[in-house]
Amino acid sequence: MPEPLPRDGEPEPLFRTGELGLAVFLNAGDPPGGLADLAHTLDEAGVEVLELAVPFPNSPTDGPVIRRSAARALAAGTTLDTVLAELADLTPRLRTLKVVLLADWSHSLRHRDPAALARAVAASGARALLVHALPPRLRATWQHALEQAGLPQVTTCYPASTPETLTAAARGAAGAYVYLVAHYGRSGTAPGAGHRALAETVTALREAAPGVRVAVGFGVRTAADLDAVAAAGADAAIVGSAAVARLEQAHREGRDTAADLRAFLTDLRTPRPPQPADAPGSTTGTTTPTGTTTPAITVS
Repeated sequence: MPEPLPRDGEPEPLFRTGELGLAVFLNAGDPPGGLADLAHTLDEAGVEVLELAVPFPNSPTDGPVIRRSAARALAAGTTLDTVLAELADLTPRLRTLKVVLLADWSHSLRHRDPAALARAVAASGARALLVHALPPRLRATWQHALEQAGLPQVTTCYPASTPETLTAAARGAAGAYVYLVAHYGRSGTAPGAGHRALAETVTALREAAPGVRVAVGFGVRTAADLDAVAAAGADAAIVGSAAVARLEQAHREGRDTAADLRAFLTDLRTPRPPQPADAPGSTTGTTTPTGTTTPAITVS
């Protein structure tokens, strides 16, 4: 069924309904000067969301691949202001790709006025903001600033989050999505019980806020991972470390990073015929709760 058209003044949803969406995480500034080419590659491939991070050092929640990427971007002089300027030039030229900006509170935002910053992010063409490591005492202030700027927020939670935290995350993500972090740990690592085990948390989020979009990240890097995210009933998968590692290898070996990203995305979304139900840990396709068959992929 086609996606309903947005009402006048209502932004287009970040993810389509009825199929597993895809968000790709990248650090702005890695490789230097490459954002436009990479974003247009994602756009041409039909990726729904670019989750673009303003790089920050020594992230406690990121694994070595994304940490190295952030270090390279910081060494190249990437800052919040350079990213906003680049987005203002880039976003009007994108066809369907939506950019969600991720910024660390301590490194990029702590000395910024929330209201002015929210307006600047909205003016850049970013469709939502995820504030990393925002102190709980400041959440109400930032939420008010984002609402006044008409900028949705991406909220986060874990499967082990309290019911109160899940409810707050679901209700705070209107117009964007809940980033359901698959497990406590670092990006690039997979949950021990597998992504299928997130179904109960996805259901709880939807019960707290019917219609909320849920995207699952951390350890999403293989065909079986994408299948399991779909089987859990999520709206989208967030692929980070696998994509960043592909770009890192291409840059190190002197290849065209945009071409390598294009090949990576082709692998991710190559159609496959329906497959029998999978055993845990297998790499064949599965059928989602919406009846959509999600293709398996091989991430290298």
